[in-house]
Order: sequence, then structure tokens, then C-alpha cells
Amino acid sequence: MEIRWLQDFLAVAETGNFTRAAAMRNTSQAAFSRRIQQLEAWFGVALIDRSILPTQLTPEGEQFRITASRILSEVLDARADLKGIPEQRPDHIRIALPFALATARFPAWWAQWSRELRLTSELVVGNVHDIGIGFLSGATEMMICFHAAQQPVHLEPERIEGMEIETDFFRPYINPMLLRREGFSLPGEPGKPLPLLMYSSGVYFSRLVDLIVESAGGIAHGRRIVESDMSDILRDMAIAGHGIAWLPESTVAHVPKDALVPIGGARWSMPLSIMAFRDRANVNPAVSRLWAALKRGRPQGMIRSRPNAMLGRLSTVVG
Repeated sequence: MEIRWLQDFLAVAETGNFTRAAAMRNTSQAAFSRRIQQLEAWFGVALIDRSILPTQLTPEGEQFRITASRILSEVLDARADLKGIPEQRPDHIRIALPFALATARFPAWWAQWSRELRLTSELVVGNVHDIGIGFLSGATEMMICFHAAQQPVHLEPERIEGMEIETDFFRPYINPMLLRREGFSLPGEPGKPLPLLMYSSGVYFSRLVDLIVESAGGIAHGRRIVESDMSDILRDMAIAGHGIAWLPESTVAHVPKDALVPIGGARWSMPLSIMAFRDRANVNPAVSRLWAALKRGRPQGMIRSRPNAMLGRLSTVVG
């Protein structure tokens, strides 16, 4: 058995889709399917029920899913131990974040956490799909990510506890000089297509943009100038005057006021939550201390906590 077989299996279990799971694992679907078949051959039983859509686990697969998560977590812990990284220091926590929050919010959060709680941290940054799989496998101990009610995140509420720690807003921005020069307005005009700076297909924010545009009635005239899976890149492209980008407010908070302005009304925007997640079974004192601080409303600026009652699948959360 190979470790990557377990990672592949857990990816299918969470996405319910071979194509998305293969893309998440950066491999072709053919190679990915062969590895799943090798894992099933090793066990001598079918782990995936391929007769229904979305793809589901067989009873044997559901039983093995728990074991696979534990094995992968223990192997990752062992690797860290051999590298000389203590895994259960009472002041150390492994936190997973998407790129946008890691650059826009984490420095301010950490200034509070490290001072008030005297913590140390290993930060794991990636798209939400990857950090979600790592979090569920035990590679990280807390995950913080964006959440929209229209595109919810589900992380097994009986196992995973979730809490809203901040709010944000997702809206389109444009360089004001470009706006004045071209007179752009959503949803666009004949003969004047909107230059769109868009998220790559499958990225979580790409799904949010699709929902916003669909709800607003569509973009009549527009063309994609650049695609990226990182909001920071699209933000910088918008600042440079290359087009319109949908961004969380937090990613433009430190941008000069004359660099970007919102475009379009409320129907082109969407409220966001910033959610923190932890495994209820995690006994790391650092996790417990940070979680308690978040519930008390510290660090400053963090607001509103609630139980994790969200619906959906991790397969809907990419980015």
C-alpha cells in the first residue's frame, strides 16, 4: 500500500467526484482511477460505489474512511517527529488558511494570538479544497476559511466544530481612473465589453462570482482578460487598471483609497463569513486555548460565534 492511495481515497470520499478529486491531487483521472483500483485490489473489496452519482463509498469504504484518516494523520505526525518537529507542544498549533486570508488577515490575528496566548504556529496555506483535505486527515489542527450562505461548507458537524469569527463582503472592484476613462457599468454595454479579471474554474470564489452574476441577471457584454486562483493576483491586476475583479473587502483594506473603488450595486455583491473549524476530538492545549479566546471575542475585531450548522459538501469548496 502507498500513502498516496490513502490521500486519493480521502479525496474521492470528500468530493464525491473522480474528476475533481484527480484535479485536486494534480494527476490525470486515468492514473487516479488506477490508484483507487489498486487500493481496492489490495483490500480485496470495493471501496467506491460507482453505480450512483455523486460517487459514494460502499459500506466497507465508509468503514475504512475513518481508518484511512487516522493512518494518514499518524504517518504525517511520524514524519514531523523524524524531522525534529514536536507535534503536541502545549503552545504550538498547525493552522490551515486559504491564500487570501493568509495575506490579508493572518498577520493582524497572529499579533494578538502570539501576544495574548503566547502561541507558536505552523501555517499551511493553499486552496480550500487542499487545506480541507489536510485538515480532515489531521495534518492541521484548525482551519480558517471563507464561507458564503449560498455556497456552504460542510465538515461533518458531528465531528467538526465551526465558529464564525469575522464577517466580510465580496464585491467587484475597478481602478477609478479606468472607470472614469471608459465609463464601465455592470452588466456591460454593446460595443464596450467589460474587462473581467476572473477566478480559475473550480475555485471557491469562482463559484461565488457565478452565483452573483446569475442572480443579477448575467453579464451582457464582457471578456475574460486574466484568470487566476489567487485573489491577490486579481487585486493587483485591478489596481494596475487591467479590469474588474471580485474581491473580499479584507483583501483591499490596506490598498490606497484611490487605487480601487467598488462598481455595481448590491445585487453584484455577496456577504461572507470567515469561519474557524476544529476537530472536537483534538486534545492539543494550544487549540483549546485559541478556540476559547475566539469564543470570548478575542483577538479584537472577531465577532459572533455560532455552532457549525452549515450544509453542503467539501466538494463545493475550492479555492
